[in-house]
Amino acid sequence: MRAVITVVGKDRTGIIAKVSTYLAEKEINILDISQTIMQDLFTMMMLVDTKDSGVQAKELSDALKALGEEMGLSINMQHEELFSSMHRV
Repeated sequence: MRAVITVVGKDRTGIIAKVSTYLAEKEINILDISQTIMQDLFTMMMLVDTKDSGVQAKELSDALKALGEEMGLSINMQHEELFSSMHRV
């Protein structure tokens, strides 16, 4: 499964490192990544491939939300097709 992960919150050191380390530990491959900082607001979008992880989508989504709460961020995950249909103009 390919999924889109979004991360939003106050900028601080280590956000990319912590999120990408978590994904690597779960055998989730980052296919594409974009991040920007607007004033002190950090935003990141990742396209990931979860097929080798063996982790169910709901479990992964819940774990990422918990990681975000721990870091003071909002982390959300959506299936790539759902994300694409929701953002189609």
